[in-house]
Amino acid sequence: MPKGESYSKVKNLVDKHGLHTICTSGNCPNIGECWNRGTATFMILGDICTRRCKFCAVKSGKPLAPDLKEPEKLAESVKLMGLKHCVITSVDRDDLEDQGTGIWAKTITEIKRINPETKIEVLIPDFRGNEKLIQQVIDAKPEVISHNLETTERLTPFIRFASKYRRSLEVIKYIANNYTVAKSGIMLGLGETHSEILQTMDDLLEAGCKVMTIGQYLAPSLNHMPVVEYIQPEKFAEYKKIGLEKGFSFVESSPLVRSSYRAEDHVNA
Repeated sequence: MPKGESYSKVKNLVDKHGLHTICTSGNCPNIGECWNRGTATFMILGDICTRRCKFCAVKSGKPLAPDLKEPEKLAESVKLMGLKHCVITSVDRDDLEDQGTGIWAKTITEIKRINPETKIEVLIPDFRGNEKLIQQVIDAKPEVISHNLETTERLTPFIRFASKYRRSLEVIKYIANNYTVAKSGIMLGLGETHSEILQTMDDLLEAGCKVMTIGQYLAPSLNHMPVVEYIQPEKFAEYKKIGLEKGFSFVESSPLVRSSYRAEDHVNA
């Protein structure tokens, strides 16, 4: 259960500065462990997403206008927390002409300005596959750029709203060809087959992805996609072994793994 001095410190800072985290908005099962390690995954551009993915606990609807002071507030919070590794994600902002990339770039730049020793990992939306928008994030120079496939190609239309499997692969490929570490993640337990998981690994490797996370899907509520299967820990260990043998530099694979889980270990992959 979430408790402890470090957990309370992170929670108080998040509340005080009006910040959003995917830890709370996404009902992450690791919130107690991560916040007690002094790490949190910040969610920028509000807490209302323009997409309605069937696996995600984040609210969907019409977002509020972006907080133009959010980059500075987040950078100051990172400093107060003394974070050595900062993970940032965001809701999808299909309502904005630039998909929110202006705030993305400013946030990364401001964190680096105030916290020059802090490593930054970003988990970005697909930005509708617009390479110019992806390049804005790349130009801000975070250490790791991640974009999740979430599931296999067959299941994508059923659980990812307005997202496309091949488009996500193109986003990952663009990151890999124009930057350093490209990362992605999937969930198991949605009805995928063993062969589909292996094909997804091959697709990611072909796109240039070097870091992969694999975790168990847990339904946030009865209104979300139901869990089809709970995968045994031994099977997660097997997929980690297979992934490394196939050529990934780093594979994080176990039931409670989420894309930002122990992200500080991935930065040198």
